Amino acid sequence: MSNFGRLDLNLLVTLDVLLMELNVTRAAERLSLSQPSVSAHLAKLRAFFDDPLLLPGPRGMRPTARAEALREPLRQALEVLEHTVSPISPFEAASANITWRVAASDYGESTVLLPALARLRQAAPNSRFGSVGTGTNQDCPAGGDGGGSIWPFTLRTAHHQGCVNACYSRRSMCWWGRIGHPALTARPTLAQFSQLEHVVVSPNGGGFSGITDHTLEQVGLSRRVVLSVPHFLFVKSVIGKTDLVAMLPERLVRDSPEVQIAEPPVEIPGYELAMLWDERSHRDPAHQWLRELIAQSV
Repeated sequence: MSNFGRLDLNLLVTLDVLLMELNVTRAAERLSLSQPSVSAHLAKLRAFFDDPLLLPGPRGMRPTARAEALREPLRQALEVLEHTVSPISPFEAASANITWRVAASDYGESTVLLPALARLRQAAPNSRFGSVGTGTNQDCPAGGDGGGSIWPFTLRTAHHQGCVNACYSRRSMCWWGRIGHPALTARPTLAQFSQLEHVVVSPNGGGFSGITDHTLEQVGLSRRVVLSVPHFLFVKSVIGKTDLVAMLPERLVRDSPEVQIAEPPVEIPGYELAMLWDERSHRDPAHQWLRELIAQSV
C-alpha cells in the first residue's frame, strides 16, 4: 500500500535539487537551507523510497537506478504543481476566446448591454456574448455551464445567498402616455391618476402591482391596472398606440417620439440597477474585466 499521504512534499523539492546538483552543499545553498537540514531530508527520502538514492562518488554523488527513474517524472510533476499554484495571469481580452452569458430583461439589454456591446466587440473580438433573459435564470448564476463559459451577472436588485450584488446606477421612474393623451395635458389629482387605465411590467408574468401601487396604498388609494406584460419594450408600443399609461424607467423611453412624459401626482421612488454574480467567480480576472466594462458603459 502506498504511504504517499505521509510524505512531506517539501522533501520532493529537496530531492529534485539534489538530483540536479549531485552535491549536498550546493543543494543546501540553492534551497537556502543548512547542509545538516538537507542531509536530514535525504535521510527521510531514503527511508520513504527504501533506496539510498544518492551514493558517494569521486566528484560528488552518484544517483542510483531508482533515483534516475525518478529524475524526469519528478521534475515534470513539480513544474505542473508550481504552475497550478502560481498567481493567475492577467486577463488578455484581445486574445481571449470566451462565451459570456448574461441574464437581463429587455430593458437591461437595451439600456445596459447595448451601450457596452461596441466596446466589448472592440476589446475582445474573439469572444461571444449571449443574453439569456431573466426568465431562464431566477436563481443566482452558477459561474459557468461546464463548457468554458462564464456567467457574469444578472441585471436586477434581488439578493441571493452565495452571490455578490453591486449597485452601479440609480434610476428614476417617470409617467408616460401617448402623444396627445388628454390626461397628460395637466397634472392630474391622485383620484384622477388612480382612475386611468395602467399597464405594468411583470418580469415573472401575470403580476398586476408594483412600486407605484405600494406608494398609492400608503395614501389609501389604488389604481386600475388593466394590462400586465413581461417585457418593457412591448409597453412602449402599447402606450404609443392606446390610451393606457405607465410608470416606466426614464431611460427606457427617452427620445421616443411616440410617447410623452407627464408629472404624476405622487412621487414614485426610483430603483437601483445592480449586477449580481456567483461568489465563486468574484475574483476571476476575466469576470472582473467584463463587470468593469459593463459598469463603465452605463
